[in-house]
Amino acid sequence: MITALPAPSPAFSVSLQGMALSFGLIVAIGAQNAFVLRQGLRREHVGSVVLFCAVADALLITAGVMGMAQALGESPGLARALAAVGAIFLAIYGWRALRRARESHQLSTRTSGEGLGRSAALAQAAAFTLLNPHVYLDTVLLVGSIGAQQPAALRGWFVAGASSASVLWFGLLGFGARWLAPWFARPKAWQALDALIGITMLALSLMLVWRVVGNF
Repeated sequence: MITALPAPSPAFSVSLQGMALSFGLIVAIGAQNAFVLRQGLRREHVGSVVLFCAVADALLITAGVMGMAQALGESPGLARALAAVGAIFLAIYGWRALRRARESHQLSTRTSGEGLGRSAALAQAAAFTLLNPHVYLDTVLLVGSIGAQQPAALRGWFVAGASSASVLWFGLLGFGARWLAPWFARPKAWQALDALIGITMLALSLMLVWRVVGNF
């Protein structure tokens, strides 16, 4: 007799959605990722840099979700509008990721030169994280608005899932740098990753469209 598997709990589903969204946005070739990878290759203050980047992301995600939750609670129409904008943004993001999957590119980092002190390393990590305008569009506005539309009891699970993606990614970059560096240098590996990100972002876009349609 075949027994049906139990359906995933709402908390697990919301956490997984938050993780997929955050992971899709954070995994990209950029200055912050290159810096974390560099520190990992040099084995300089890796724990401090990884912790800073992960905590900064978690705080930005939390601020976005909590701040947007208050704004959206006062305006259901704004919630639908932001969901529609988010769906369009994710669709464009996914389409661009699929286009990148057809191109050859790689993430490289310089390992020469003098090492950084802990304060200097954290200062650079802060600059790469907080001075990037995309972090406020992606992490605070987009992730925040989507997380804020979850039921109040599940918003914490969404934040936890989205934040865990940052912990996982930066941990892999920093502590696994010496093993992952050859993989990052292979264009085909990034093409496969971009293809996966593109499909994930398009799927999340469709979920938002379904939510907008269902709210009318």
